[in-house]
Amino acid sequence: MALVNDIKCARCDRKYSGVRSRCPYCGARRIGRGKYTEDSDNAKGKMLISILILSVFTVAAGVMLFTTPVDANAGPPEDDPSIINPEDGINTLPGIDPLETPFQTPEVVDTPPPLVIETVQIHKTLGQGRATDLSFWLSRDDNYDLTALIEPPGVDLPLSWSSSNEEVFTVDEVVGGVRLTFVGAGTASLILTAGDKEDKCIIRVNP
Repeated sequence: MALVNDIKCARCDRKYSGVRSRCPYCGARRIGRGKYTEDSDNAKGKMLISILILSVFTVAAGVMLFTTPVDANAGPPEDDPSIINPEDGINTLPGIDPLETPFQTPEVVDTPPPLVIETVQIHKTLGQGRATDLSFWLSRDDNYDLTALIEPPGVDLPLSWSSSNEEVFTVDEVVGGVRLTFVGAGTASLILTAGDKEDKCIIRVNP
């Protein structure tokens, strides 16, 4: 039922809302509570029931609002891609090792310096000493082999052999050294070159 009762107009006997002070039909002013009203106790009872229901809904809403548990220490959700470790500031994105960063210092590898020739020498044969002055009696198509000794061992540089006068002897490189072929009588130098090092041997060819 309505909280505001209808009243009956004293002039035209038509009902209208009790909130009006005049009849909307004939314009007569309402006198007191009007001719047609419900029991006042019934009206008060309905008002109290309405207020009580409204209060119950208000209290229930307040209880739900203020009793919802909130974890003050809860962090961001585990699947949040922006999780940052507050202790070291390392981004802990899923699937990425926090210890692997794109700015790691490359490992330094010590590279030994390249070998450098200290000495190069012409030898008669390895183990028989250095050759500095050799003399031969000419015999057509005779030849003689010489070798090279390089210190330190293991240096990988090409060797160059040459004759200062190919009318006395010529040179042909062979495995491990050089072969001299006598051409005519005279004196010439055998020259061995390796890098910036050089050695010479005097070759005398007698008639």
